[in-house]
Amino acid sequence: MNLLVIGSSVAFVAYMLATVAIVSRLFHPKGPNIKLVLSLAVFAITVHALNDAQLFFSTDVQGNQAYINFNLPNVISLVSLLITLSVTIVALRFKVNLLLPVIYAFTGLWQLVIIFLPPIESIPLVVEKLILLSHIGLALVAYCVLIIATLYAFQVTYINLKLKNKNLTAVAHLPPLMQVEQQLFSILTLGTAILFISELIGFIFLEGFLAPENAHKTILSLMAFALYSIILWGHFEKGWRGHRVLLLMISASGLLTLAYFGSRFVKEFIL
Repeated sequence: MNLLVIGSSVAFVAYMLATVAIVSRLFHPKGPNIKLVLSLAVFAITVHALNDAQLFFSTDVQGNQAYINFNLPNVISLVSLLITLSVTIVALRFKVNLLLPVIYAFTGLWQLVIIFLPPIESIPLVVEKLILLSHIGLALVAYCVLIIATLYAFQVTYINLKLKNKNLTAVAHLPPLMQVEQQLFSILTLGTAILFISELIGFIFLEGFLAPENAHKTILSLMAFALYSIILWGHFEKGWRGHRVLLLMISASGLLTLAYFGSRFVKEFIL
């Protein structure tokens, strides 16, 4: 059994234990044991990060040229790591109890899935291509931030629904609605700005950004950027909130997911 299999198995178990620790006491009068949850999560994240280092970085046969293997399972693992790390850091200060089990469960399950996936042809990316790395890096960061914003939109909708139904017990261990909503639009603004910078780098510096083979990615990501921008405009200028924002966030995140992962899924798993 190689180190990657061992590491992924350990990360899976730790993520699942963190998920159980928070779900089992989500509606307990004293709430979840956050110290225990976050301790398990930090351990899982550390192992996960070491796993991703093995997945991504390699050298050629002569050992001279460094490569980053950006195949789809590796990218999903990296994205899930960044999202999990970000939300865990947020949990040190704010109550995000609804988000934690969803994120930890998905990330843990992907650590398990990646063990059983068949080998996929390497898609190397030469480290020296700094502009391309900057574009891809910013795009991944933007995606992570915007997915976190979408999860916040779900949390806002849930809290709002429970408050309307006067079910105060369900939200006793959740942050105030206005605080979560303010965090949602702050995160959305940041993610949209990073996405804009990533797209701008692509337009200015990358050859083939608008080539036919990349056109669908560019168009979908620009549509997602436009939709995120409309959400921000609608909220700050027209007072949009609630279900309208949630549906638009889901639509924008769906477009961005298709832009980043749709064609690669077809290429790497279907064709």
